[in-house]
Amino acid sequence: MSYIMKKVRIFSFVMALLVVAGLCVVPQTFAKEKTYNIRFSTWHVPAGADVKKLWIPMLEEMKKRSDGRLTYTMYAGGALGKGPDHYDIVKTGLSDMGYATLSWTPGRFPLTDVLSSPIVCPSKAKAAEAGRAMHDKMLNSEFKGIKVLHINNCVMAHLWTTKKVESMEDIKGMKIRSPGGLQTRAIEALGATPVFMPLGDVYLSMETGVIDGVVTCPALVKAFKLYEVAKYGVPTSFGCVSEGLFVNERFWKKLPDDLKEIVEDVGRNAYKIAGIFDEHWYADTMESFGNDIEIKALSDEEQARWDTTLGKMLANWATEMEGKGLEANKALSLFKGELNKVGVSFNSCPVK
Repeated sequence: MSYIMKKVRIFSFVMALLVVAGLCVVPQTFAKEKTYNIRFSTWHVPAGADVKKLWIPMLEEMKKRSDGRLTYTMYAGGALGKGPDHYDIVKTGLSDMGYATLSWTPGRFPLTDVLSSPIVCPSKAKAAEAGRAMHDKMLNSEFKGIKVLHINNCVMAHLWTTKKVESMEDIKGMKIRSPGGLQTRAIEALGATPVFMPLGDVYLSMETGVIDGVVTCPALVKAFKLYEVAKYGVPTSFGCVSEGLFVNERFWKKLPDDLKEIVEDVGRNAYKIAGIFDEHWYADTMESFGNDIEIKALSDEEQARWDTTLGKMLANWATEMEGKGLEANKALSLFKGELNKVGVSFNSCPVK
């Protein structure tokens, strides 16, 4: 065989190897460059701070870190369903990722209700940190078939009313809209009647006297313009509902590992990344109500009475849960410990 023929055969062999190698490499390259559109769902109103200043910045950060391989479509408000439906909207795949309020489906996440205890927490980032620890150490069994990015209590809810409340006697007999969770029990314990209704119905109900007030966080007072109908605010903490950020399991499994890392890191730290719903935001929001709402704290003696009453409510809840085989006392103790780590007080906790 001539020297030239040998060269040709060697060259052809090398080229064949390169083609085979290329066939192996190209699909991986294409896989890395494939884009994934996140259909994001939340019950928050489209024009509210949650959508504009939290969820869109969070999704934009995912897009940025992924060099555009992660994109998104926003479905806010009732675009895909009512508020209580949002957990299932994600779990069933109607959306790929979304925020859901767990307390709006009573009995479904019984032990996770511990996150809605009356704690004093003006920072969503701290709430999410404690909530993630609770999920990892104790609550994960309540979230089968879905990817949890974080669970938390929202920024603490206060009492907003059409009549002045300065004592426990003042609230007795009032009809107060409850967001669910342990807030319902707290309202009952204080002598008022809890009423559950969508937040969108609260404005008219307060304006017409159907209800006397609402327990909710400052962000939603602002988003739903409740400062126009609420004359008084009592900044005692009712804690807040348990909520969370979730990803559909099928969507999660099809994401490449490098994109999973981005989604998880950004999703777990959404509040820090967006720089919203922290102590400064809470203080600024409360101040922004100005003369629209007369906001006055309870006296120290009266606050102690409320804490004692709410502590008894929590003890009764724990006893009820323990009777169902759930370790509620352990959950309360663990939650108090995790809150201590992030500097959040839980004065009404009955477990020491």
